[in-house]
Amino acid sequence: MRHHLVVPALLLALLAGCSSTPMSGSDQTGASVEDRSSGTVQTPGVQTVTPGQGLGDAGIAALKDPNNILSKRSVLFDYDSFTIRDEFKPLIQAHARFLQANPSMKMLVQGNTDERGSREYNIALGQKRSDAVKKALQLLGAPEAQIESVSLGEEKPRCVEASEACWAQNRRGDMLYSGEF
Repeated sequence: MRHHLVVPALLLALLAGCSSTPMSGSDQTGASVEDRSSGTVQTPGVQTVTPGQGLGDAGIAALKDPNNILSKRSVLFDYDSFTIRDEFKPLIQAHARFLQANPSMKMLVQGNTDERGSREYNIALGQKRSDAVKKALQLLGAPEAQIESVSLGEEKPRCVEASEACWAQNRRGDMLYSGEF
């Protein structure tokens, strides 16, 4: 089980490497590169958020707007894993920015598992999943005081069929904001 210790360490190193030297303009391939020199980060399709700038009612509305990345609240995990997949990193980054910009908001991360495994194992795995999401948010600048992580184990399934497609929906970390929990 030592590989479970290596994976979080690699995630930390990867996320730390993502916040290195600021760049601007574009690279040799013509792909645009974000400019972080102003303290404001712009990502296509995501509302610009400047740390310390409250979003007010417009920001809160973004949490419910289906066209905004902030309306997406679940990070899905592979079987028997608490490693955050690359496809969910932009989602976590957007929520980290939102928490930075809205210091009065609190988040609860609920770790979930599918029905396979013992109750005790699933509670522990759910906690590892919620802690992984919390840690990733913190590494991207979200204050620890705004985030709580808990495990629900297999107690709140999104799908109840005994199939791989259904189990995949239940292996998740859900991010809930103040007023939603």
